[in-house]
Amino acid sequence: MKTIPRRMLATGSLLTVGALALAGCSGGPGSGGGGGESGADDGNVVTIYGTISDTEADLLEESWAEWEEENDIDIEYEASKEFEAQIAVRAQGGNAPDLAIFPQPGLMKDMAELGFLKPAPESVVENVEEYWSEDWAEYATYDGTLYGAPLMASVKGWVWYSPTFFEENGYEVPTDWQGLLDLTAQIQADTGGAPWCAGFGSDAATGWPGTDWVEDIVLRQAGPEVYDQWVANEVPFTDPQIASAFEEVGKILKNPDYVNAGFGGTDTIVTTPFGDTASALVSGECALHHQASFFDGFIVDAGGTVAEDGDLWAFQTPSFGGAAAEGAVVTGGGEIVGAFSDDEATQKVQTYLSSPEWANSRVSLGGVISANTGLDPENASSEILKEAISILQDPTTTFRFDASDLMPSGVGTNTFFKGMNDWVNGSDTATVLEQIESGWPSS
Repeated sequence: MKTIPRRMLATGSLLTVGALALAGCSGGPGSGGGGGESGADDGNVVTIYGTISDTEADLLEESWAEWEEENDIDIEYEASKEFEAQIAVRAQGGNAPDLAIFPQPGLMKDMAELGFLKPAPESVVENVEEYWSEDWAEYATYDGTLYGAPLMASVKGWVWYSPTFFEENGYEVPTDWQGLLDLTAQIQADTGGAPWCAGFGSDAATGWPGTDWVEDIVLRQAGPEVYDQWVANEVPFTDPQIASAFEEVGKILKNPDYVNAGFGGTDTIVTTPFGDTASALVSGECALHHQASFFDGFIVDAGGTVAEDGDLWAFQTPSFGGAAAEGAVVTGGGEIVGAFSDDEATQKVQTYLSSPEWANSRVSLGGVISANTGLDPENASSEILKEAISILQDPTTTFRFDASDLMPSGVGTNTFFKGMNDWVNGSDTATVLEQIESGWPSS
């Protein structure tokens, strides 16, 4: 089972959120009754709305089934690929769920700013203080108030490779960025082929794997302070520090000698579905690939094994040295559970979902991880997921949420995605950065 990035499921409708949010200002959360209608009608029923669907939704419901029975609470989960648009419509119309699983902290904060969300109850606050890092708590906080708790997580910035291929050719895992570029050149010289494979294809969200590349390099090269300023548009895309990250990524993705192994030239990056690269890795056509921890599921589906002594393994993108190299520095993603209702049953469910008990229950079912420090890494379903948990739970780790998920949708899932596609297809960096920057709201 694989954990698919949630934003793939519901990106095309994001542009409507801003307009709906403005409409929500005029109506106000109280005009339609706010959320929690189901919970209000039946104290033993709590409704949850989110993007997690299909097999993942089945596992989600399995994760809390025993708790439901023990606590005599019926959790009714509803998945939607139009979550990002519909959550605003439902909140404004007085038909909000009791709880919502937000795949983007920015959207959760929009709902909090409009007054639709309830502040987290003290029991959730206590769990977040005890089991989540300050970084994660901040993603669930708006204007100094905690509105929810994180749920699941992913760690990005992994470089996937074949341990056997490395051993047979005497290659070593690089310890810095220049070492990765040197390794790339060496593999190209030795094999005569492109070392890297890349795929940006993801329907309406095509381009997001490229944003992951840039975010990874901005954080590692410029450091967390600049990363935070970039997310807040205090450092614009046109800043030399962001341009530098594009140029470093371009040393790989825009070099026709280095990509696109197994698929063709650099012009195939945008049209290659991001998951198809797993087959190229397993078959040996591709030596290196940049993708998040969830990619282990795609590799298993493609017939490979993921282990340090297996078909494929991964190392974190190496650092650039300097202050930004101290400790693990990683990007990642996850969800935040926010509440539209504050009845007793809803608060009990929200509290359970923020606890180590739920995290261990869900992770033990396979395919996902959590940044909850009470999670036992041994419950993870693969060695790479155990590694990812270890990084998340290390107090010295500097974690930053996916920047495009934190930026306004006009940038994060619009001009940034489109800009990455134009860029790898040949547009120059300065022009693309200006185009991406133009997506920021004027005020």
